[in-house]
This record gives sequence, structure tokens and C-alpha cells, in this order.
Amino acid sequence: MRWLKKLKYYPPIHQIFQQLKDEKDAVFLDSSLKGELGKFSIIACQPYLKLVKDEIFTVNGVPCKIPFTEYLRDYLAKHQEENPTHLPLISGAIGYFSYDFGREKEGVASRHAKSLSMPDCILTFYDIFIIEDHEAHNLYLIYNGKLEEFENPKNLSNPDSLKSLVHDFVQLLQQSKKVSRQYQNTVSSKPQLNPNFTKEEYMQAVQNMRNYIQDGDIYVVNMTQQLQIKSEVTPYEMFCNLRKNNPSPFGAYLNYSDFQIVSASIERFLQMKDGHITTRPIKGTRKRGDTAAQDAQLKEELAHSQKDQSELLMIVDLERNDLNRVCIPGSVQVTELFHVETYATVFQLIANVQGQLRPELNALDLLNATFPGGSITGAPKLRAMELIDQEEHCGRNIYTGSIGYLSLNGDCDFNIVIRSAVHQNGIYHLGVGGGITWESDPLFEYEETWQKAKALLNALGFTL
Repeated sequence: MRWLKKLKYYPPIHQIFQQLKDEKDAVFLDSSLKGELGKFSIIACQPYLKLVKDEIFTVNGVPCKIPFTEYLRDYLAKHQEENPTHLPLISGAIGYFSYDFGREKEGVASRHAKSLSMPDCILTFYDIFIIEDHEAHNLYLIYNGKLEEFENPKNLSNPDSLKSLVHDFVQLLQQSKKVSRQYQNTVSSKPQLNPNFTKEEYMQAVQNMRNYIQDGDIYVVNMTQQLQIKSEVTPYEMFCNLRKNNPSPFGAYLNYSDFQIVSASIERFLQMKDGHITTRPIKGTRKRGDTAAQDAQLKEELAHSQKDQSELLMIVDLERNDLNRVCIPGSVQVTELFHVETYATVFQLIANVQGQLRPELNALDLLNATFPGGSITGAPKLRAMELIDQEEHCGRNIYTGSIGYLSLNGDCDFNIVIRSAVHQNGIYHLGVGGGITWESDPLFEYEETWQKAKALLNALGFTL
């Protein structure tokens, strides 16, 4: 039995999540940069079904002999239900697919051992969702009735008990206190930073990629380095620092048993609603200027950069081809190209590609045809992924994978995991990189990785 309540008055949603952030598998899909791309923020708690794909596939911790994709496809088919509201979802799963999940799906072998003890994929189905509509300024509480008892058991089949449960929860929300704190107020020792490339090594790897482009192996490729940071800043403090100083439309905080994921992603990988698909690849970056004049100059430089336009165009072509594998013929269209978007620390060059899914297919078919996203692999995709594994110094783990939701009505929305970090055993792991074309300058590409890391490192106490 589902129960949905709209609240007229409520505290900011990140303060609500502060009360829940330590709960088992609690997650927050956060649109701290509100607008056309950031219409909703979603909190989910009280999991009832957890699918974990690693070396073995488990369902609620129990090994399952059915393959992960087959199990998920069957579950979604058997539990399909309509969403009669305007909300993005009222039932379904939230989680992530790592880049390594996509690499294995595509049959690309890796020479790297795992650098993090985390599964390739986690999808968790939740009983309770808390969703803020940023346009209408409303908060919705959704209880799906999948669990028979909570921490304080009530007879949930009784409407009066349901009202009591919601009343207690609303009281908890009203007691939420501000938790966003800056790094300087919370730590006493200097953080430690360890990149896995030297400057010279990264520049040589970029040159190697340029050579492969010259030889005709690839047209464009995404080259990255990984950073390890030891910091006293807690994962949630880092998340609060990011959402305050570098708001993003596709941010996230995911709390799992032995690691946390913090994301301030600005890139949408895939959104599907009623079969209508949107992907928004990003290729091309410039830092923000120190003055308004510098800002305008750098923005204009990006808007007219032939190198960045060429890079974006090649990725748009790849993603059009990916979508055409599952979309109605003739429906795939580029609706926006070479658009410059402004963020707290960078300008980005954006495109927008749309299509209509064939009616006999579903979100899993869409993900299978497109994941991992072309903007963070390169073209041709498989050869680019092979060279990525050859030139990069470790596996990517979740970096350049996707975080988002699968709704039981068939809709989905996933980001690209950039501007993100994994916290495990007191260490933050994050990746930074960029697209390489024949026109790329190795020194510029190296410096761009640090520009992209700036917001994350500032949130952990570094000043670049």
C-alpha cells in the first residue's frame, strides 16, 4: 500500500538528509544547482531489495545463480507500475554502475587489479522516498509499503498508524539543524595528496594517445589520472562544501557499509521519461577568470575553439550512433550544439542529443547500448577503452561510471561520475581527465586535469 503526502513547510532538503545520512544505504540525488536540469532532489531510505554485482552477484547479501542483468530485467518486468504523479519516481532503485562494469560488459580486459574494495554495481530498491520539487517549492514523502516494520514498528496497514508514522517523521524534519560547514572549521592537520601520474608521465601518455590518433586507431579519447587524498574532512562535510561552493544539477551522496560516494557532477548521461531519451555530453573546458573581463575572454575562447568543437562533435556522432541502436528510426536529433555553460570554477562546452526508444525495448536495453558514455571513453569506443586501460595507471572504478535511478514505471536518469570522490578507509579516491584529440597540447591537458580537480580539492582543504 503506497502513501504519499505533500508538505507545505519543511527545512532545506540537505538538512533533512543530515538526519538520515548515517542510515544503512541512505542515498541523496541532489540538484543543488536548481534550474531546467535540476528540477528535483531525491532522498531514499529503508531499502528492501539490494542488488550487488561484483565477482559474484548477490541479492540482499545472498549469492544468486541468475546473472545480474537477467535478474534485474525479470524483476523490473514483474514489478512494473505506473507513476501517475509529476515526480521523477515514486518507486524503484537508486545506485551506480561503475566504469569497470561497462568495460567488462563491452568485453575489454584490464591489466589493473582493483584499487578500491567496492562492487562494480549496486542498485537498491527503497521503501521511502523524500522528493523536493524545486520549481513548485514542495516536499513529498512517499511510503511504498514494502517493509512490514521499521525501527519503531507500527501497524502500517492501519491508516491512523500511517498518519502517526508520517507525523513523527515530519517532526524529525522540523528539528533538522544546519550542518553545512567549511573545511577550516573542522580539521586540524594538512591533507595529503598523492597523484598516480607525474607531470612528465601524464604528458607522455597524452602524446602516446596523439600518436594513436595519428595512426588512425582512434579519433578522440578520454585520458585521466587518479588522485588519492588523506583528509580529516568527513565525506558529508565534503559534500556540504561542494553543494555550497560548487552547486551542480547531478550531485549525489551515497552511504554504503564501508565506503561513501560524493558527487558534484555537472553532466547528464541519460534521462528517459515516457520513452523520450536525452543525453548531454560535455567536451571542452576553460577555467573561470579572476575578473569579469577575463571571464568573458575565456568563455569566448571556448565557444570558438576548433579543437573543442571537433572533440565534442566526434562524441556527439558516437552517442547518436549508440542511441540509433535502440531508438525509433529518424527520432535521434541533435537539439543543441556548442553551447557554453557556466559553473563555479569552469566553463563547459555542451551538446544535447534526443531520441525516442523503440516501444518493445526498456531502460536496460538503453543502458546496454550506450554505457559507458562516449564522452568519457572516446571513439571508436572499444579501441578507446583498450587504450585507456593501456595508458592509465590504474582502473577507474566508479569514476566515469553513472549514478542515478531506475523507476518501476520504466523511466531513468543517470549522471556521468565526474567531479566525484569515493571515500574508503580514510582515503579519498578521485579521477580527473579530459578529451584528447590530435590538436591537444600535452601540457594544457595536464593542467586542465588540475583545473577540474579544483572544486573537489578545495572541499578537502586544498587551495589551487
